[in-house]
Amino acid sequence: MIETIRIKYFHPEMEKLTYIDGKSDWIDLRCAERTELKAGDFKLIPLGVAMALPEGYEAHVAPRSSTFKKWGILQTNSVGIIDNSYCGDNDQWCLPVYATRDTVLEFGDRICQFRIVENQPKIHFEEVDHLNGADRGGFGSTGSR
Repeated sequence: MIETIRIKYFHPEMEKLTYIDGKSDWIDLRCAERTELKAGDFKLIPLGVAMALPEGYEAHVAPRSSTFKKWGILQTNSVGIIDNSYCGDNDQWCLPVYATRDTVLEFGDRICQFRIVENQPKIHFEEVDHLNGADRGGFGSTGSR
């Protein structure tokens, strides 16, 4: 099933979003303004789009694999979650970043990516004394000793 998502672009020169069949289900997002950062700077980098996500869906935004190597920036919230309530004309998506070195991002640079996922279903937690599963030895364990 193909969903339709309404999208607003904030710049007529911004390259339109494209889905590349067969390669990945993540879609690249681009820097919407030239941005100069000094080491230690924090900035919300505008991505030039706003979207009206369908009810029951959210977007997960993460850096591209080359983002840190190219520009030395880290996404400060690790993975951004944009829910369908962030859907107004002025709700431009941004990437919150921390610069580890002096850097310059140009308009149109591909700096992050997103995918649309269904919201988690409603769940109920049942408290128990024992889980009755295989004990792998705790965090960081491969299960072998």
